[in-house]
Amino acid sequence: MLAHHGLAAYDSRSITLEGTVGDFQFIQPHPIITIDVKDENGNIAKWSVEMSSPNHLVRYGWNSHKLKVGDRITVTGNPAKNGSNLLSLHKISRGGHEIPLGPPPEPASH
Repeated sequence: MLAHHGLAAYDSRSITLEGTVGDFQFIQPHPIITIDVKDENGNIAKWSVEMSSPNHLVRYGWNSHKLKVGDRITVTGNPAKNGSNLLSLHKISRGGHEIPLGPPPEPASH
């Protein structure tokens, strides 16, 4: 079980991973996406992707059925400082389309 924490456990650098959803748990305090990511040698590495709170995500269309096992996704976020395969999610897309995690960006003022 992951303990609730701030972002101090995560590196400031951002990485992007592509993989297949192995599990999606829409739970408190943070939903977790488990994805299978192929490395450069074709080996599968399992990554856990931590999301913001379900209370926040439901406002943007998220629920326990938003992702399905086998979905191909791309995620971007900050990896854990301890070197484990844990990522704090900032951006997610499926089929080349971004899935909102928060409010849309503010329109540019002219």
